[in-house]
Amino acid sequence: MSEDKLPRLPDAELEVMKVIWEAGRPVTSADVMEQLKGVKTWGVTTVLNLLARLLDRGFVTSERQGRFNAYTALVQEKDYLKHESKSILQRLYGNSLKSFVASLYDSQAVSKDELEELRKFIEERAKEG
Repeated sequence: MSEDKLPRLPDAELEVMKVIWEAGRPVTSADVMEQLKGVKTWGVTTVLNLLARLLDRGFVTSERQGRFNAYTALVQEKDYLKHESKSILQRLYGNSLKSFVASLYDSQAVSKDELEELRKFIEERAKEG
């Protein structure tokens, strides 16, 4: 699936994808439940349904391993995050990075130190290009 065709994942499916991405290997529903233990109270049926949705959407593939299915990411985390970042910037801020950063600062979601860190990052990238 190309990056520009990626659908936005609902929060629950994104939580499952994060587990799969972090594992870096095929995972079973039991693996997902173990990683989300204490974070989510989902039962086996819920996790299986979420994995089935991810399979239907083309985010994962599954392979039978004994009695269980093992799920592997087809969409890489960096590709999904890149797509979502572009989408948020476009949908909410009219592609204005300045408006986005100003909104974060005004809502106190970022500190002056974080803005300074961002400034240094931008300066370093500008020197590279």
